[in-house]
Amino acid sequence: MRITQDFAPRGPQGPGTGQAFGRRPVRGRAGAALTAAVALTLLLTGCGGGNDSASAGPKGGTSSADADRVEPLATAPAPKLPVTVDSADGKKVTVDSTDRIVPLTGSLSEIVFTLGFGKQVVARDITATFEQAEKLPVVTRAHDVSAESVLSLKPTVVLADTTTGPSEAIDQIRDAGIPLVVVEPAKELADVGRRIDTVAEALGVPAAGSELKARTESRIAAVQKTIPDHADGKKPRVAFLYLRGSASVYLLGGAESGASSLLEAAGAVDAGKTSGLNKDFTAITSEALAKAAPDAILLMSKGLDSVGGMDGLVKIPGIAETPAGMDRRVVSIDDGVLLNYGPRTDRVLAEIVEQLYPKGGKGQ
Repeated sequence: MRITQDFAPRGPQGPGTGQAFGRRPVRGRAGAALTAAVALTLLLTGCGGGNDSASAGPKGGTSSADADRVEPLATAPAPKLPVTVDSADGKKVTVDSTDRIVPLTGSLSEIVFTLGFGKQVVARDITATFEQAEKLPVVTRAHDVSAESVLSLKPTVVLADTTTGPSEAIDQIRDAGIPLVVVEPAKELADVGRRIDTVAEALGVPAAGSELKARTESRIAAVQKTIPDHADGKKPRVAFLYLRGSASVYLLGGAESGASSLLEAAGAVDAGKTSGLNKDFTAITSEALAKAAPDAILLMSKGLDSVGGMDGLVKIPGIAETPAGMDRRVVSIDDGVLLNYGPRTDRVLAEIVEQLYPKGGKGQ
């Protein structure tokens, strides 16, 4: 993936109300809570930012490059319209046309393109970074949706999720008479099928949604069959870290980080979750890392770059003393796809498995 934008944290009423990462570190207990909330918002929208370099494997290998494209269904479906659907914000929305579609998150864009509607998409959110979407006009500033930019493209339907904002922009689009459907965000593997079904229903192609859901679930299952047996019967403990070194953001993921489901699907244990971290993120401390005792560390590739790669990672207090730090063992995945929980989830899972279990190696 190619993601070069520095992303702005969202405030409680929507995105873009704070400063961009890298401008001013947030410190102290209140700061840790704020940065945790910011991280979760960015993760749920697939907005961590990315880089142009290859992701580092467990011992310095590279990850697959095919995540730069989505793979549409073989046959583009014919929508049966109009349809009236329930929007996640409690409204009923009638969609009459899919001629001009604007998806307002990268994850939703992936689903729309994969369902076969790529030619009808007329704009993108800044987080839609895959190859087929990269030349489309961007209708967000940092993470703020520009209602004026959206409306100038005369969309016939807009797709958003509950993290999309600001609310004034959503209201302005709706007040202009544009059908806008809000979708619940994805937080775990079980949400993949639900999101596909919801988007497919809104676009009038439920059968195509069922086909894509079946394809995605089948591919995820196929990846899981490649997971090797654990030599000693123990699953590897993996800690998910959210890092933005330039902004002094160093967070350890817990049960609500969004990564637990992927790690468990990869035959691993979420070290943060099993160490008792029941929420999303907590500030990294030597004590927290010692309790988590990860055998490997899962990172977004831009996060790893932001601390200076592996050499910089082990300088973060507590990292070098963990089994993962001592073995210099990381799993690095492109920011734009790691937690999208969409049609490319099988590729993300395959990269995790490939890096977590080196060829010919065994589980921890």
